[in-house]
Amino acid sequence: MTIHSISAKRAARSAQTRVADYDWRALVSELNTHGCAVMAKLLSPEECAEIAALYPREEHFRSHVVMARHGFGKGEYRYFRYPLPDMIEGLRTALYPGLAAVANDWNEKMGVAQRYPADHAAFLQRCHGAGQTRPTPLLLQYGPGDFNCLHQDLYGALAFPLQVAILLSEPGEDFEGGEFVLTEQRPRMQSRAEVVPLKRGDAVIFAVHNRPVQGSKGFYRVNLRHGVSRLRSGRRHTVGIIFHDAT
Repeated sequence: MTIHSISAKRAARSAQTRVADYDWRALVSELNTHGCAVMAKLLSPEECAEIAALYPREEHFRSHVVMARHGFGKGEYRYFRYPLPDMIEGLRTALYPGLAAVANDWNEKMGVAQRYPADHAAFLQRCHGAGQTRPTPLLLQYGPGDFNCLHQDLYGALAFPLQVAILLSEPGEDFEGGEFVLTEQRPRMQSRAEVVPLKRGDAVIFAVHNRPVQGSKGFYRVNLRHGVSRLRSGRRHTVGIIFHDAT
């Protein structure tokens, strides 16, 4: 057994243990009510610093995107290549089963036929069979004046309905501004905005595209987008965990 495989197994066990320690009933209730939920202190300050320090190390990434070149906002991000860093791989695997149960429940309520397997490896096999083979977890970097326009991370025909973003920097110390923002567009109603306060190491789970909302005549579908407000000073790093792969 190689040193890398030992490290990967330890990271996987650590991720499974910490994810299992959260009150998933409360998290699911928040997701069903608001379309997002916060897992406080999912990563330690040391783990946050370790992941953020990967940003300039190109050997970990498959591509580099400067947002302004594409009209996405200002700032930049890098998509990780396979194999993913151990902790990110571990969290991606550990978070998926609980979120797959939510995703299947949402699709049933919205009348969507798609169902997701309980195991993330099985879901990735589906992605790869559909020609979506490129990893989507990413590391984002913002400086003063940077922001991320409201968007949806779909990347192909097969998309998992939930994703996770983990703040790696400390608000008020490393940066000012740069709040995570979620908007929800309901049929024949004005859009609703949700600003999610996060501290370093906190993770926010949120809907990628659609979610069901209970109405007087049953469930109806709402459309969501997410982004980051303008950074007023400092530097902000975030790691995004997306569960489907890209074309």
